[in-house]
Amino acid sequence: MNRRELDAAGITGPALRAAYARCRRLNAQHGRTYFLATRLLPVERRPAVHALYGFARWADDIVDDLDRRQPPAERDRLLRLLESDLADGLRTGGGDEPVVRAVADTAGRYAIDHGLFADFLASMRSDLTVTDYPTYEDLRGYMHGSAAVIGLQMLPVLGTVVDREVAAPHAAALGVAFQLTNFLRDVGEDLDRGRVYLPADLLAAHGVQRPLLEWSRRTGRHDPRVRAAFAEADTMIRAVYREAEPGIAMLEPRVGPCIRTAFVLYRGILDAIAADGYRVLHRRAVVPRRRRAVTAAGGLVRILGARMRTGRPVAVPDAAAGAEGSLR
Repeated sequence: MNRRELDAAGITGPALRAAYARCRRLNAQHGRTYFLATRLLPVERRPAVHALYGFARWADDIVDDLDRRQPPAERDRLLRLLESDLADGLRTGGGDEPVVRAVADTAGRYAIDHGLFADFLASMRSDLTVTDYPTYEDLRGYMHGSAAVIGLQMLPVLGTVVDREVAAPHAAALGVAFQLTNFLRDVGEDLDRGRVYLPADLLAAHGVQRPLLEWSRRTGRHDPRVRAAFAEADTMIRAVYREAEPGIAMLEPRVGPCIRTAFVLYRGILDAIAADGYRVLHRRAVVPRRRRAVTAAGGLVRILGARMRTGRPVAVPDAAAGAEGSLR
């Protein structure tokens, strides 16, 4: 538990503090790129970001059930229980699950639109039955709930220097860019779960269908058609990053460097994928440690400059210590 973060955020009740601490552990364990960037945020904002991440991760784990212990019907039941618990939590500020208590408290503190959580859970439920997406438009429909809403949930926490409605499309695009990056990086792991998140028409344009992906994954052999399809996906994803980037300057000066750091780190995953010859069916691309450290240090310098300009107390964030950790 990071007491300094909870104290700064004014989170006092023991049960609620434990709930936020649970979310922080989930973020540190599973969202390491995201967690590193979060440590550059003003200390009082971090628990809310951990809560949003923790809830999303909890729902995602129900759906994926990596050990395949639960059949789809049982996962659907568990997801509906989580949905019911969240509805009660958003109404009362409580919740049975610690992640629900934390995210419900965050939603209340920052007046986050409850409909964004409903959209998120709808996309999570679709993962129980939908295994591929014919077109990019179809995929964008799914990602509205699975990724764009995460950016929109974050906006009230981060704060903006423009009307929130102006920054919202860029925040949504950043959530989509991050998820598309994950889709390309994790295409092999997703295939093992029976899912392909890259648009079928993009793959087919290069002569790639699911059987070819499965053959390549199974044999460890690479096919130039697969490489060409993944390279086009890379180009598509970078266009979404360009759509998202103007929104960073619309954020409060104290938080902009944090999001810029996340932006650079995540886009760097694409660079690592390309440098590895798009062999993501066979191994996970990793951003070099030195680059992670340099990026985090640059974010730290920008944060200190922003806090000095705004007259805020200059406390050195504890991000540098995490720069050498592996990133997800």
